[in-house]
Amino acid sequence: MPNDRTDLSSGRLARRVALTLAFFMALIPLGHKLPAFGPMPRIGPFEAEPMRGGVLALSVLICVVLASFGRQGRGPFKVLGYLFDTLLITTAAWACWRFYVDVTAMHQSIVFFEPWQAWTSLAGCLVVLVMTWRVWGAPLALVAGAALLWFLWDFRGDFVQATTENLWMVLDDGVLGNIMDIVLSTVFPFIILGAMLEGCGAGGSLIRVSFHTMRRFRGGPAHAAILASSLFGAVSGSAVANVVGTGVITIPMIKRRGFSANFAGGVEAAASTGGQVMPPIMGAAALVMADLVGVSYLTVIVAALIPALTYYGALFASVIFESRRLGIEVTETIESDMMVTAQDWRNLALVAIPLAVVIISMIQGASPSGAALTALAVLIPLSFMNPAVRQRPFALVEAFARGGLTFAQLMMAVGAIGIVVASLSSTGLPTMLALQLDALSSQSLTLTLVIAALGCILLGMGMPTLPAYLTIIVISGSAMMALGLSALTAHFFVFYFGVASAITPPVAIAAYAAAAISGGSAIGTGVSAARIGVAIFAIPFMFTFNPQMLLVSEAGSDAGALDILLVIVRSGLMIWMLTSAANRFDARRLSLPEAVLRLATAAALISPVAYIHLSAVAVAGLAIVINRLNFRATDGRKQPAP
Repeated sequence: MPNDRTDLSSGRLARRVALTLAFFMALIPLGHKLPAFGPMPRIGPFEAEPMRGGVLALSVLICVVLASFGRQGRGPFKVLGYLFDTLLITTAAWACWRFYVDVTAMHQSIVFFEPWQAWTSLAGCLVVLVMTWRVWGAPLALVAGAALLWFLWDFRGDFVQATTENLWMVLDDGVLGNIMDIVLSTVFPFIILGAMLEGCGAGGSLIRVSFHTMRRFRGGPAHAAILASSLFGAVSGSAVANVVGTGVITIPMIKRRGFSANFAGGVEAAASTGGQVMPPIMGAAALVMADLVGVSYLTVIVAALIPALTYYGALFASVIFESRRLGIEVTETIESDMMVTAQDWRNLALVAIPLAVVIISMIQGASPSGAALTALAVLIPLSFMNPAVRQRPFALVEAFARGGLTFAQLMMAVGAIGIVVASLSSTGLPTMLALQLDALSSQSLTLTLVIAALGCILLGMGMPTLPAYLTIIVISGSAMMALGLSALTAHFFVFYFGVASAITPPVAIAAYAAAAISGGSAIGTGVSAARIGVAIFAIPFMFTFNPQMLLVSEAGSDAGALDILLVIVRSGLMIWMLTSAANRFDARRLSLPEAVLRLATAAALISPVAYIHLSAVAVAGLAIVINRLNFRATDGRKQPAP
């Protein structure tokens, strides 16, 4: 028991130290992007070499403090663990210092690297791999490690020059290259904005208002979980953060309504995963996408709107069908801790106004980071309308520090994907794979998309959406675009399947987080989440073959209002057919042939060929009508009205 208490105290101290370090580390990228305010001069922008190296070194320090090998060791291994922690921190500091010194020198004259500099670069990469494993788990670290081994096996030219210039001492494709620059410049302000929106006290109000709004639906708390997670996801942009933030409240209430533990966890996991595709903030990958494709972030937001609403519509439909299957009645009873107060309604302004500022700022031409910083400047004074913030203003400082901590952990994943991108680009593997993919698909866009989708799900299992998305788009993006897809559509397709990997068994990270709260099995919750969120696997094919669904001309859409309306109707029927087939229930239970017919109809609704999808519209309408008539003719009088 004393050891347990000591470990608990040590863990709390480590988290406080990590939060303190994260607070000061976050000031660096904030100062880099912060504009001048009144008489205050602008601090940044900073030079790339000291900023990237300094932020990465501090991020390693923060992650080591938070996930120390020494603190988790026992006996002699405790000392060895602390020595290993020290080695990691020292190596990272030295490698980042050499990055600053050597890359700066390269701008001034020709530099010929020595073997010790190549080993320094490899040591820096190994530190990133170790800490990626600690923070994000094995999958991402193993993928990045395999890419590094491939580079060492197949590098071009002199070992010393190739290793040093491609992996570390470079501002383009290395660990501290362009991807890190995009994350520092564009993603960071949104991470801080999301943390501050959560810390200002609006999160609980969002959940209570969602329960109040959904009280007249059969699914009750399950519908509320979907609504709350979509709103919360627009703030956090992280599947696991959504599960933890809303699931601790929603999952127990879903279970009390009569749903199974696996279903309760699956609903929360599927809804939380959708937060990464829900405008306006979405996830880090969407921000990076805008830079890589060369479009404004506002374009990405507009393109994401209909697919995101379609996905959440599918989640609502899944809960309705499951509620009907279980015969759950409507009840307007709300537990005492879910009662909505006047302050809850006022707190919604803490979310609505900053998000409106983001959108308006980008419409007026501001950059994504500028829009996020403007919203942050509005949010801080606005948050004092919440009495909880007035009583404890330090909560805003803590929220900023938590944002810095999230960013430090993200930097490990960014470093790992930097290794992947540098290794692949320097060996020419993406080009070779694209040629093989093109030959395998025999000029078939459908087969290419299926292969890319499977690759996204496999590589995305257990890793964040951003590295999964970047890895696949590097490998298969050129082949997809060679077959006629616009760059934005190809990137969106990969992005969606990178998001879907969070609920795809056997490594469904969002579902595992939900299972820990619900008490259900990890695999069972993952299967339920994939069944509930099955539409996320179909929606990318819908907007790929029907780009008018993405609304913007950059996706190849030049459709009129009637064409857009038709694709919305088809999307609605598609999710009805798909989700009812996955649940084997509509107004009544579906037989296996009926479920198979509905799956085939859903696939036909995706087709861009007019006579195919119009025939599918007729079949879908007929299937719904027949199911309703059969329900009324058999046991409709015995069951509660849907």
